[in-house]
Amino acid sequence: MKRWGITIPLTGVPLTAHRELIERLPALGYTDAWSAETAGTDAFSPLLLASQWAPELRLGTAIVPVYTRGPGLLAMSAATLAEAAPGRFVLGIGASSPVIVQSWNAVPFDKPFARTRDTLRFLRAALAGEKVTAEYETFSVSKFRLERAPEPAPPIMLAALRPGMLKLAAKEADGAITNWLSPTDVRQVRAEIGPDTELAARIFVCPTTDREAARGLGRMLISSYLTVPVYAAFHDWLGRGEALAPMHEAWRAGDRKRANELIPDEVVDDLIVHGSPEECREKIQSYVDNGLTTPVIALLPTGEDPVRQVEALAPR
Repeated sequence: MKRWGITIPLTGVPLTAHRELIERLPALGYTDAWSAETAGTDAFSPLLLASQWAPELRLGTAIVPVYTRGPGLLAMSAATLAEAAPGRFVLGIGASSPVIVQSWNAVPFDKPFARTRDTLRFLRAALAGEKVTAEYETFSVSKFRLERAPEPAPPIMLAALRPGMLKLAAKEADGAITNWLSPTDVRQVRAEIGPDTELAARIFVCPTTDREAARGLGRMLISSYLTVPVYAAFHDWLGRGEALAPMHEAWRAGDRKRANELIPDEVVDDLIVHGSPEECREKIQSYVDNGLTTPVIALLPTGEDPVRQVEALAPR
């Protein structure tokens, strides 16, 4: 099945004002709606609304941090949405980042690989309705059982960037979720998980023919994200270490303006989809052509009506 996803909620659109658009997404050709969780809406609430507004859509979290809810609460939240959208919900979990976990939520960001692995294993058992008593490396659980275990249990996908987490996603989860990559980077990621594992990616899309405006916005986002150590390591692995080294040096020196200026146009054009809606659709399709299963559009603000832009970016 060809998938085409959108990130909800849209920037600048009130949550309840999404109803008319979400009801129309399946007719437009969208198959999926995915949420995020940073400092805006939580990951589950927009999807709960969407589950009632568009029963045909598959719904996914990309991603819920494994630190910011206790294991039992995370299982409860996932089970609630799985009950509201039986067979249509995908739980995407991941380590997130030190800023979100530690600086904003006062939780130590310790052993991210192990914490993600342990949470995945706990959720597998808990969402299957099992009574869980277990000593994991990063936490322990005693006698937890969901009172409303979902039927069916939702698939679980892992946020993964580099080989270790990608291999864990392929071996123990139902798929991998990634972002901040180019269409040709998909091949390198796909090689780590094999041909049959679902691979979803959030793709940043700026539908405007004002190339310099799109690149300006893209540079701000790239310097904000790719200076985070896990993303810096990801792009070293992808082969962009040399191209991004001047940005990192300026960022470490505290000169954000200079850091933005030092990001090459080619890097921005690789990582940010921009142009007319037709050009954007073609580039999104190129991700699929290189091995991506589920493209998830993250619409960047251009000053135009985001609802009309979602319509224009629908698959043809």
